[in-house]
Order: sequence, then structure tokens, then C-alpha cells
Amino acid sequence: MSSAPPPPPQPPTHQASVGLLDTQRARDRSPSPLRGNVVPSPLPTRRTRTFSATVRASQGPVYKGVCKCFCRSKGHGFITPADGGPDIFLHISDVEGEYVPVEGDEVTYKMCSIPPKNEKLQAVEVVITHLAPGTKHETWSGHVISS
Repeated sequence: MSSAPPPPPQPPTHQASVGLLDTQRARDRSPSPLRGNVVPSPLPTRRTRTFSATVRASQGPVYKGVCKCFCRSKGHGFITPADGGPDIFLHISDVEGEYVPVEGDEVTYKMCSIPPKNEKLQAVEVVITHLAPGTKHETWSGHVISS
């Protein structure tokens, strides 16, 4: 008793079915990074900054300022320049050294413009020069010390 295998399915010829297959095919692609409420950051971090922007920032002058605020969980903060002027944005990826900045820390930094309009500035290569006295400082690994 030999039975022949069933014939392979024929592609549909109806236009509505073809449109359904195109929609199905679009769903088979890998998911978009924008799905699941994950929005890419418009701020240039150390990893996403272009090489030319990094070179321009590293060749620029070194400024001094005081950390106005920094939130480790949010990953950013602000620096008040020593010479006055508007506060400078600080991203967690641009902090050098072993300590998390806190309010009152004296820092040195270089500046880089923030795209797309390049109207605002961001601090890069931030180094804590003096820890704020009487505050607790945390290392990136989680150890807490008193200064």
C-alpha cells in the first residue's frame, strides 16, 4: 500500500491573501529597538560620540567648575563653571576616576557641543580634583568613604 505524499501547498492567487502574507513577512523581521518603550538617547555618550568630536574636545582647553548635582541612577548631572555662565551637562560615561561625583566636588573638564543644533555644551573628560569636605563618596564598585 503505497500512498503518494500530499502535494505541496499552492501559493494563493487572491490579492487579499497576498497582502496578508506581506504583512506576515514584515512581522518575521527582528524587532525594532524602539519597541518596548526603549528610546535611544539623543545625547552623545563616550561610545556614540564621533571620532572628530572626541578629537575636538580633547584638543580644547581645560575648565574648572563645581559639581552642582549628579544622579547615579539617572546617569547624569550638571557642573557649575568656575567662571560663571550656564550649567554644563555631565553624562556618567564622561566621568574619569574611581569616585561618583557629588554636590560640591571640584572638577576639571573639557567641553563638547551637543548635536543636532550644537547650541548646548556637555562636559567631557571630567576629573574630580577635590572631594567635597564632610560628604560621603561612593566608588563605582559601591564602596562608601567619608571625606
